[in-house]
Formats: sequence, C-alpha cells, structure tokens
Amino acid sequence: MPKKLELNDNLEMYIIDQSEILTDVQKEIIKHNISLGDQKKLQISISQAQFLQTLIKISNVKKILEIGSFTGFSALSMALALPSDGSLTSLDNNLEFSNKAKSFFKKANEKKIKQIIKPAIKSLKYLKASNQIFDLIFIDADKENYLNYYDTSIDLIKKNGLIIIDNVLWHGEVADNTKNDKFTKIIREFNKHIKQDNRIIKNIIPIGDGLTICIKK
Repeated sequence: MPKKLELNDNLEMYIIDQSEILTDVQKEIIKHNISLGDQKKLQISISQAQFLQTLIKISNVKKILEIGSFTGFSALSMALALPSDGSLTSLDNNLEFSNKAKSFFKKANEKKIKQIIKPAIKSLKYLKASNQIFDLIFIDADKENYLNYYDTSIDLIKKNGLIIIDNVLWHGEVADNTKNDKFTKIIREFNKHIKQDNRIIKNIIPIGDGLTICIKK
C-alpha cells in the first residue's frame, strides 16, 4: 500500500511555489491580512485560490457570485481567471473590509468585480427576484447562515453550475467526536445536509480548511 502523503507547511509552500504565480496585488493583500492578526484566518489559502482559478478556467465560467469577501483576496483571484467579458458579484456586510477590498481591486485595475455591501441574505433575495443566474457560487461567510446561503444558491446556479463552500472540514474538528462546540456542530449539520441533497453531485476536497464542490444536476 502506498505511503500516505502528509501535507506539512514545507510541502505546501513548495506546491505554492511551483504553481501559478501570484500578482503583486495578491501578495499585498496577503501581507495586509497577516497584519490583522487572528482575522487573517478569514482569508482562503493560496492553494485554494489557485484551485479556484483552475476550476474557473476549465469550466468556462463567466459569471461568479461570491458570498463573503473579507479584504478581497478570493474575489480578485477568481476575477483574474475570468475572461474579459466575465463578471463577479461580491457580497459582504462589513464596510471596513469591503472598502479595503475595493482599494485592492482598484490597484489591480480589476473592473470585473461588483461589490454589494449589505447583509448577504437580503442581497441573495434581491438577486433571486431579479432572476440572476450564475455559473459559479463561492460561499465563505458567517457559518450560522451557511444553510440559508446554500439553499438560496441552488436557485441562483445554472444546471451543471458549481457551488463551492469553504471551511467544511473546520480544522479537522468535524471528524473528532470529542469536539462539540457551536461551530463544529453547525458545519457537521451543514455537511450532512449537503450529503443528503439529491439535487447535486458533491465531493469534499481537502485543500485549505476543506472545500465542498457541488455540481447542480
């Protein structure tokens, strides 16, 4: 039986170094987020960003909805992978983070991103009422509303479109029966909901804190 590969920090940095090169603005966002202390964990990992870029390109994605943007690393990374006629709508309720993200988008001269700064539930209802349909939806926001975001996203995604959800492994604690704090329970219940949803094809990818990839049937 082949030896199981363990992804330590050194190996992860090697993988990142051998993969798609980050732009100067992406690097600047990462540096800024590190300066925020514990809040830096709100950013997706570099390997996740590179994986999302690959999915966007091979799936011919043109229209993206992002739920939860933080300071813009994920939005900018995905927008960079879009074709020139592509678009990304980013939802976030935090004005400070959104303004910082906007400054990074401007510095990168990235004009494909539209920001909506209000509670995501309200924005999703508006998008649904407007009959908006997306090729890819990325969910990385407050965990208490993951189920609401996902269930609304099903109505906003095209057939064979992708819904991608971050943090589904929750630092590995979802598989530890001794961990029963509020957020671990929320993610476990969310994962159970996804598993039982026959409207989609789904797989969990162990990148970063875990990504669930859903394809709408």
